[in-house]
Amino acid sequence: MSDHRSLEASDPEVYQAIAGERQRQNQAIELIASENFVSQAVLEAAGSVMTNKYAEGYPGRRYYGGCEFVDIAERLAIDRAKELFGAEHVNVQPHSGTQANMAVYFSCLEPGDTLMGMDLSSGGHLTHGHPLSYSGRDFEVVAYGVDRETEVIDYEEVSRMADEHQPKLIVCGASAYSRSIDFERFKSIADRVGALLMADIAHIAGLVAAGFHPSPLPHCDFVTTTTHKTRRGPRGGLVVCNEEFAKRVDRAVFPGIQGGPLRHIIAALAVALREALGESFKVYQGQLIRNASAMADRLTEHGFRIVAGGTDNHLFLMDVSASGLTGKQAQIALEGAGITVNKNTIPYDPNPPLVASGIRIGTPAVTSREMKEPEMGAIADLIALVLQQPEDEGVREKVRAQVQDLCTRFPLYGPAA
Repeated sequence: MSDHRSLEASDPEVYQAIAGERQRQNQAIELIASENFVSQAVLEAAGSVMTNKYAEGYPGRRYYGGCEFVDIAERLAIDRAKELFGAEHVNVQPHSGTQANMAVYFSCLEPGDTLMGMDLSSGGHLTHGHPLSYSGRDFEVVAYGVDRETEVIDYEEVSRMADEHQPKLIVCGASAYSRSIDFERFKSIADRVGALLMADIAHIAGLVAAGFHPSPLPHCDFVTTTTHKTRRGPRGGLVVCNEEFAKRVDRAVFPGIQGGPLRHIIAALAVALREALGESFKVYQGQLIRNASAMADRLTEHGFRIVAGGTDNHLFLMDVSASGLTGKQAQIALEGAGITVNKNTIPYDPNPPLVASGIRIGTPAVTSREMKEPEMGAIADLIALVLQQPEDEGVREKVRAQVQDLCTRFPLYGPAA
């Protein structure tokens, strides 16, 4: 039995929601650092008939029949990820970066073991040991942060804490940290205390793959990442590890924390990984960094304070408290003008996360629209204009018009669903 009705006819409410989201993406300036725009080819793969297939297990070792074609797609994703990162073993089945991290923890830790990770308020991630996450609930957590003055990682303090607490696993990597991470330094600390080392490069994976950030692979026992953000793929996760940990990681993913993987997402990931192996991906990553730096510099000229004094990657945090604003207020004001950011705590923030004193700004999505340094300056000017008069609807309308003009000059997706 087949049903050839379109989505618009069969479910107009969902159709309208999707159409509205397409319009929002097309007509807004997207500056959320963890978001990006995939290619049309990745969209097609993600919306393919692969979504119909259930395939517990791994290529050649499935618990279901009829897996010959999903095996092809998964092997392609694995081989391309190995080539991109220079990895010995890759698992592409985690549904998200959170589950990729969970798989590593469950492969090498027992409940109650000591986990050392970056504090959320300093730029870490919930899954690096926050008490509201499974990582903070199941393990004994030691959290390191950043220096109060420089707002960068204090490796001497990390070393002292590792000596004191003797963690079994140290996690490096961040979700809101704008400076380069010294993975080799972390490795020396881990080796001295006999700890395993995991790098969560969810945000900087594209930069690492293209050679614009030092790679953790020579130094870390495990590397996890999401597949979107700077990677420009569908939403998912993967785990990279040395061959000695391969079986443990694979068993932790399946049957440890997941059943059947998302076949359509793995197919889309294979497409995105093929794109990432091309020269244009390296060009994109270089432009992404230049764009972030250009925008941070322009906002500094407008009098805003950039946390840690600038950025080495695709994102930065901006302290808005000196303008009498909270991060929440800044986010709302900018969204009303067609500019999307997220409120974010800054190091030693007196405000709670749902209020925050800063906003996080990233350039993956605008760089995917082929915007460059002149556009970053223009966007920074618009941000400053809104935040200087956050309650002025006339200013918002003026900025919205300029945002739409900019988006029209750098089109994204066509109108068809």
